[in-house]
Amino acid sequence: MAGVAVSQRWVQGMSSDNVKGLVLALSSSFFIGASFIVKKKGLKKAGASGIRAGAGGYSYLYEPLWWAGMIAMIVGEIANFAAYAFAPAILVTPLGALSIIIRQETLHMFGVLGCVLCVVGSITIVLHAPQERGIESVTEVWDLATEPAFLFYAALVLAAVFILIVHFIPLYGQTHIMVYIGVCSLVGSLSVMSVKALGIALKLTFSGMNQLIYPQTWAFTIVVITCVITQMNYLNKALDTFNTAVVSPIYYVMFTSLTILASVIMFKDWDRQNPTQIVTEMCGFVTILCGTFLLHKTKDMVEGSSPSFAVRLAKHMDEDGFELEESAPLRFQES
Repeated sequence: MAGVAVSQRWVQGMSSDNVKGLVLALSSSFFIGASFIVKKKGLKKAGASGIRAGAGGYSYLYEPLWWAGMIAMIVGEIANFAAYAFAPAILVTPLGALSIIIRQETLHMFGVLGCVLCVVGSITIVLHAPQERGIESVTEVWDLATEPAFLFYAALVLAAVFILIVHFIPLYGQTHIMVYIGVCSLVGSLSVMSVKALGIALKLTFSGMNQLIYPQTWAFTIVVITCVITQMNYLNKALDTFNTAVVSPIYYVMFTSLTILASVIMFKDWDRQNPTQIVTEMCGFVTILCGTFLLHKTKDMVEGSSPSFAVRLAKHMDEDGFELEESAPLRFQES
């Protein structure tokens, strides 16, 4: 009886829009999780016969395997795009950790624990996520985006991205993973806000309130296209230069953290919640981070091997079994 009562409270507590956003976010995780591995294999195959993406090449554009991964990612991103139109970013973005579970072919005992932590953390966030803000026009979103607090955040992000691209990437792009991931994550936080704005505009348009007549809709569209192209470019470089098992968790942590921060500033998600709900959401997020760390830390473990052996193995071999020169986990060295 107690379980039924909790379930009823949960259903009553979640709006229909939040439920739609949840379903779309979960679907997105399936497609995006599979796309990472397929794209990585396509990049490696293309790099064997042409200039690697990490070295500035674009030979992967002629590789069918890379395109197969890209199509899977596009489907996942479309579902993700739609999810942001229905639910707040605090609900949708952390669920991206579930895509990491999809990528796992075999799991060590601690990997199973990591999966459990990701699921528990996701459920915690879902149960305590804020309701979607009621918005009747894209101009309302524009007003939120042009408030001083968010303009200040956007200016900081653009300045940081400019410095990373102009100064740090030429010097440290091939040796420090945080450079590429930093650009992807910072730009990603702005792209999610624009995607949400565009998604709301399209949702309102399909419901009979045409938002395509407003210049703000097209302004958000331009921002989305620019940000997505930038993200794709530098994420490809990161995947081609560094181990996927290292790129994925760092990108998830930075991207999700910055997106939640941007959403809190722009849409004021926490203004509609009490301190208990906010703290519980953060605990759920930290739980997901712990699960993500375990999943990737134990990626190369096999049953019966010790953790120390697995760590040593990960330093000498990448995920496809090719020998690598021993290096620090977050750095890359030419063999």
